[in-house]
Amino acid sequence: MRRTLRSIDDLPAKLRFALAIGVFDGAHRGHRRVIDALLDAARRHRAEPVVLTFDPHPSEIVRGEAPPLLCDPEERSALLHGLGVGIVVLQHFDRAFAEQSPEAFLARVRAGRELLALVMTPESAFGHDRAGTTVKIRRLAPALGFELVEIGQVASRGAVVSSSRVREALAAGRLSEVRRLLGRPYTVRGTVIRGDRRGRALGYPTANLSFQAPVALPPDGIYAVRAAWGGRAPLNPTRHADGVASLGVRPTFGAGGARVLEVHLFDVNEDLYGRTLRVEFVRRLRGEKRFASAADLVRQMDHDSARARAVLAARRGR
Repeated sequence: MRRTLRSIDDLPAKLRFALAIGVFDGAHRGHRRVIDALLDAARRHRAEPVVLTFDPHPSEIVRGEAPPLLCDPEERSALLHGLGVGIVVLQHFDRAFAEQSPEAFLARVRAGRELLALVMTPESAFGHDRAGTTVKIRRLAPALGFELVEIGQVASRGAVVSSSRVREALAAGRLSEVRRLLGRPYTVRGTVIRGDRRGRALGYPTANLSFQAPVALPPDGIYAVRAAWGGRAPLNPTRHADGVASLGVRPTFGAGGARVLEVHLFDVNEDLYGRTLRVEFVRRLRGEKRFASAADLVRQMDHDSARARAVLAARRGR
């Protein structure tokens, strides 16, 4: 049974388990190698595969600043479960947790349980000052009775697949590269909030998205998108629609400062306020532009919508 827990202390008593530790932001192709090794170790030891991940991002606590997220914690948990992980621990990360020594952490996670395998990469480290490196854990593992599984990193076109590389490609607008590194299209999830309703007045009602934490986004501009909502599970929505999205500061109306993601859904007449909308960026159609009048903007929106429909129809036909 797949479960998401909120603390390592909630792991069941007498649990026999294999463990992987990391943020796993994006659950990209590099992360999948870690998960594959975890599942293999769990099978060999007849144990439960467990992933320990964190919320908020550890950098927010340790450095005072975190990178924008490639997926929110709920979606990250769902992605990891989808890869076959039985238990995901979405651990609250705070200063006290960060200051545990590797030995104290291992004692805590093993309390009343049997840790049989720990999966690490050359870059893996945990505990205070990241002292729990593979070198240190190699020394500790035999005495503590678990196997250390060391795996290499995944490379794509000469560079390591990492969350920071995905963010870099996304910020540069290289959506096909992002898709290749993730192994799936890039999506964001946000809550639909009330905006200024200007789009409705122009004949293009939009769903304005609000995010719980800073999310990684592509460059400002107009995008052909697919959207999904409904259902209880983040990766199994019940409603889908094509659309066109505007990402930016809306220069035609003098708006500035905060970036806004607005999505116009084709052929949808439904009240989405308060709903969670999942948006897939399919293709960037153009950059953000200031228009001389609302009428000029509407003419461009007509053109953008027609082009987005054509792009999305062609993509479905592949």
